[in-house]
Amino acid sequence: MKVHLKALGCRLNEAELEQWSQQFRAEGHEIVPNVPDADVLVLNTCAVTHEASGKSRRLMHRLYRENPAAKLVVSGCYASLQADEVAQTLGVDLVVPNTEKDQLPQTVMQQFSLPVMPVMASEPGESPLFLRGRQRAFIKIQDGCRYRCTFCIVTVARGEERSRAEADIISEINTLYQQGIQEIVLAGVHVGGYGSDTGSSLYALVQAILRETDMPRIRFASVEPWDLPDDFFALFTNPRLMPHMHLPLQSGADTVLRRMARRCKTAEFARLVAEARQRVPGFNVTSDIIVGFPGETDEEWEQTLAYVESVGFGHLHIFTYSIRAGTKAATLSNQVAEAVKKARSQTLHALGERLKQQWLAQQVGHTVPVLWEYGRAGNTGQKIYTGYTPNYSKVSVTVANHEILENTVRQTMLTGVQEEGVLEGRV
Repeated sequence: MKVHLKALGCRLNEAELEQWSQQFRAEGHEIVPNVPDADVLVLNTCAVTHEASGKSRRLMHRLYRENPAAKLVVSGCYASLQADEVAQTLGVDLVVPNTEKDQLPQTVMQQFSLPVMPVMASEPGESPLFLRGRQRAFIKIQDGCRYRCTFCIVTVARGEERSRAEADIISEINTLYQQGIQEIVLAGVHVGGYGSDTGSSLYALVQAILRETDMPRIRFASVEPWDLPDDFFALFTNPRLMPHMHLPLQSGADTVLRRMARRCKTAEFARLVAEARQRVPGFNVTSDIIVGFPGETDEEWEQTLAYVESVGFGHLHIFTYSIRAGTKAATLSNQVAEAVKKARSQTLHALGERLKQQWLAQQVGHTVPVLWEYGRAGNTGQKIYTGYTPNYSKVSVTVANHEILENTVRQTMLTGVQEEGVLEGRV
């Protein structure tokens, strides 16, 4: 049977898609890139914001419109929080809650009686990642979170922390490497909490991956800043660990962080960033900021702007606060007016863009190994490739048509910055 996989939201959702893809293929089913070609459509939804929930609903409807004959399977945070509503949605044939999503392929095959091919009939082929135009894989190392930040609905949807066995993670990485994957991203709801339920740790897991796999490029998805031990950045002396981490801050005012029930203060965060940059030249720190959290005063907002500028992030993910029923923040008084939130968001976007341009300008003149991902036609006889530097900056290069860069790592001189915030390079 032909299966199409789609995800919204976090890197963990992408990692789960990769797991499902491998499991479907192991049973002889084909992963297809186009919706109309599929017999089964699987959507991994998101509910981190009202906007994400809306996108999840709209995508369910669109998948059904594009292929009403296919079986539509919906999972993820939105499907778990609004299970009855999703189950009654036109075209949805099966809802798989987060608590059961590790067995999603088996559940789908049982529910729809998908035939299973003999093992010998299913020969290993190219990784399904390539079918979706990717050269990196997201590896799910854990699920759930033991903390309860007051704004977060995801912890409600995902439940308690559950770590994958180290041997299973190592095996998945080695399989992907054999299929030609060059880069992995370790993902989860609470990545830094890996091993909290098994007596292990993220530090120990990374040591094992470096020791027992040959994967050339290893990254981290979002990691809470309070999870990193004092010696964590010593790991980055191994060049296989890419010099970039996404450390979500959420606010530059300690008073707001307390209302959010965040476990890191601004001074501690600044020391962490300084250590990373001191130990690892060119280390890129990116972050999240929530605009307009309940009770955020003008003074607290000015503190956030000043703090963001002082740290100098390479990129910001900016979220306008939205009430999520079931979270403590939804019950807080002094909700910020929408007009104020919009104005603050515009100001922070402008600051974030300025900081990003400064960060990119600092890299011009350096030569770095770039993982080239995909190419498109340029001028006559030329092709334009895009890829990413070790510190996760996007770079573009123009080469002759006959030069094939896709899924290769090549030393590249960074020669300039394009208007759209992409580095220019020369292989």
